[in-house]
Amino acid sequence: MERRIDLPIDEAQARELRVGDILFLTGQIFTARDEAHLTMLHAREAGEDLPFDPGAMALFHCGPVVRKAGDGWDVIAAGPTTSVRMEIFEDRFLEAFAPRIVIGKGGMGDRTQAGLEKVGSVYAHYTGGAGALAAKRIERVEDVHWLDELGMPEAAWIFAVKDFGPLLVTMDSAGGNLYKDLEPKIAENMKAIAARIEG
Repeated sequence: MERRIDLPIDEAQARELRVGDILFLTGQIFTARDEAHLTMLHAREAGEDLPFDPGAMALFHCGPVVRKAGDGWDVIAAGPTTSVRMEIFEDRFLEAFAPRIVIGKGGMGDRTQAGLEKVGSVYAHYTGGAGALAAKRIERVEDVHWLDELGMPEAAWIFAVKDFGPLLVTMDSAGGNLYKDLEPKIAENMKAIAARIEG
């Protein structure tokens, strides 16, 4: 089902989303790779307030290419980062901040799946290699945090987006997981390929 979503959404709305849904997002998203995840988690553990509310936005695994333009910024490219890099702490991040939509590429593992189910969130896949296309859906940079400390790709960028997508929900809060569903077919295809190579 195609869904056009105005952010933020709450837990009930996120729990209605299912594997196979195609999403287009309007509102605020923030980027976070390894270092931004850890910076925010460490701040939470130290009892410090964050400069923005991750739960009111979608989380985008992305290290954007951004250039200074006068007093603001232009986003040149904003392609997804391979999400499995965040697997070791994404469940903790979900529990701490509850972003309802996590965007990335390549899928994530069992820890993140458990986190999505517990918190009520989904993981949505964005096509790799389409960073320039993604940038066209970013209306403006609203803020950036930890730029000096972490550098451009690892900083947390706050983007205002309009019809950002298409995003394919591949992991949902009800236990749906497209990657797991495809494993038997992939194994079958691999056997067929190996047989042709050996044959």
